Amino acid sequence: MEYYYNTVPGIGKCRNNLVYTSIIDNNKFICHYTVDQLYHNDNCLPIDILNEKYQRDAKFTKQFAEKFPQHVPTIIDIDNNKIIYEYADVDFWQQADCDKNNFDKILPDWQEQMLEILAAYRACGIWKYSLHPSSYFVIDGKLRSINHFFCYSDNEPQIAINDIMNIISDDRKQKLLDFCKLKNIDIKDQMPFSVYGQIALESFRSNYPNDFIDKAKQLYK
Repeated sequence: MEYYYNTVPGIGKCRNNLVYTSIIDNNKFICHYTVDQLYHNDNCLPIDILNEKYQRDAKFTKQFAEKFPQHVPTIIDIDNNKIIYEYADVDFWQQADCDKNNFDKILPDWQEQMLEILAAYRACGIWKYSLHPSSYFVIDGKLRSINHFFCYSDNEPQIAINDIMNIISDDRKQKLLDFCKLKNIDIKDQMPFSVYGQIALESFRSNYPNDFIDKAKQLYK
């Protein structure tokens, strides 16, 4: 059993996400919602937030997998603050050496596949905002999506951006604040989830080619 990291050029070894602890155990990828300051470099979220994010991840992983099993890695277990998937290789982002210019080399039709997955979330009434390329694995030439801790359903009460700032990286947080300032969006205002879909995609523009973000924004609204 070992921690799972991404190795980003110019930065080095980085934790795979800011919420759960990412672990590899032979053929298992484990999303463990636990206080682990070693993995998170003393920046681990408190247990009450981790518990809430686990419940959200478990709920939406089950919901999405039930309707679109082809878009999710094989689930081994969901219990005890852990979501466990079958694991064969590093995530899509890592396979591309954490460089969007390499995506086509890994999976020539990745754009079409990712847009299909986004459309599937909307068909389920789900808004997924954890859209980083490390949230996908490639299995038998197909993208599979994980990280449902940052999902909301159409029928939930609206939230404000300020409510979820604690699970956003400092780098993405600044991009988010810059975009909101440009668009005169008050982060304390509650807005429709569709608005956040547009904002989330904008915040990932540096991680994907511009043409993909533009196509995704037309779909994800």
